[in-house]
Amino acid sequence: MIELDEIDRKILRALTQDATQSAGALGRRFGLSQPATWRRIRRLEHAGVLRGRRLCLNAEALGFGVTVFLGVKLARKGQVSLEDFERAVSAIPEVQTVEHVLGLYDYRLRVVARDLSDFERVLRRRIMTLPGAGDVEANVLLTEERLAGPIG
Repeated sequence: MIELDEIDRKILRALTQDATQSAGALGRRFGLSQPATWRRIRRLEHAGVLRGRRLCLNAEALGFGVTVFLGVKLARKGQVSLEDFERAVSAIPEVQTVEHVLGLYDYRLRVVARDLSDFERVLRRRIMTLPGAGDVEANVLLTEERLAGPIG
């Protein structure tokens, strides 16, 4: 585990808000030089604290107005490998995330669709036909808040 000082935490908080900020801009904001800030960011990357930067697309602006969290229970755990299910579900473009979880369901999927009838089509024709797909539970996303997370 890496030791984080207050400047490291400030840099992490700033990057969670906008990962495109340059080391120079972050340095000016926190009273560091650009090279010192860059070294801190590289140290955080090498330690595995920062695992890359992502581009977040606005699904609604792209015409995907419905997001559904889908719990999927595998029907025949012994007959279908988890890898087969994961590979098949990951090939569905509307499935944004695949999480293997512990609990009532085996997987939690984040699925986007143009509208509810489009989601029904994805569910019936793509997800329910996957190898091993059994019971499902759908939760439609109403609103979403982005929290910074436990940085300290």
